[in-house]
Amino acid sequence: MLSLLVQGILIGAIYGLIALGLTLVFGIMRVINFAHGALLMVSMFISYMSVTKLGLNPYLSLIIVVPAMFAIGYLINWALIQRVLNKESDVREPIGALVLTFGLSVLIENVFLAIFGPNYHSISTTFATQTVQWGSVIVAMPKLYAFVLAVTVSIAFYVFLHKSELGRTIRAVGQSRNTALLMGVNVPRVFNMAFGIGLAVLGTAGVALIPFYNVHPSIGGIFGIKAFLTVLLGGLGSIPGALLGGLLIGIVESLCTLWVPSTLSSVVVLYAFLIFLFIRPSGLFGSRHDH
Repeated sequence: MLSLLVQGILIGAIYGLIALGLTLVFGIMRVINFAHGALLMVSMFISYMSVTKLGLNPYLSLIIVVPAMFAIGYLINWALIQRVLNKESDVREPIGALVLTFGLSVLIENVFLAIFGPNYHSISTTFATQTVQWGSVIVAMPKLYAFVLAVTVSIAFYVFLHKSELGRTIRAVGQSRNTALLMGVNVPRVFNMAFGIGLAVLGTAGVALIPFYNVHPSIGGIFGIKAFLTVLLGGLGSIPGALLGGLLIGIVESLCTLWVPSTLSSVVVLYAFLIFLFIRPSGLFGSRHDH
């Protein structure tokens, strides 16, 4: 049980990291990004290509993945989402943006399916089979490195939002975009930056996963669903809630394999999530007005 608990914490930290970008975009822009999982797949393929074609260490691929994902996010919001938001400026949760991101998800997945095919792709590293042992607990090194990366990026992300000038501006726009406009803030530009930063954080999750997860065009759906569960569990727009929600989902998913086959662990997580929503629809840190 202790070993499974540790494994759940390790993978749960990655779930939380994946959900950070999603909850940032919703908290600031009130946009539910259905393309989040597909864009995670994009970041994993960029990391995969950096390793296999350029010979980079998987974690050094961050220097390519993070700027690339930021640029992709900035351009997607500037060219597509912002135009929908301008048409629905008086709507709290723009439905048009939701439909747009869903269509974008289908487009991205099929483009990568046409380019890379349906096969699974993996990388080989010198540390792939290495483990570290503490008593009876054995942890694979790639998962430990992923946990350290997830925690480091999450802390840096929190500090950025609360200590930097841009971070405070982003939070101010999230609290009241109209007040921010009156104070001279360029809200569309802040939206572009927020979407880009959200995808840059997502890119670090893709780099964390690539050493021990096979990448294929459909992998975004798997992690995309868990990201939405994590955000809803923690509370819409809550950064601490996304991190705690990811840890809880990872722990439940891991521990339930003591009693059910591992193939049914996701079913147990979904049922547990539904029960939780009946008890607290707004999530752990969400406002009672959010549901």
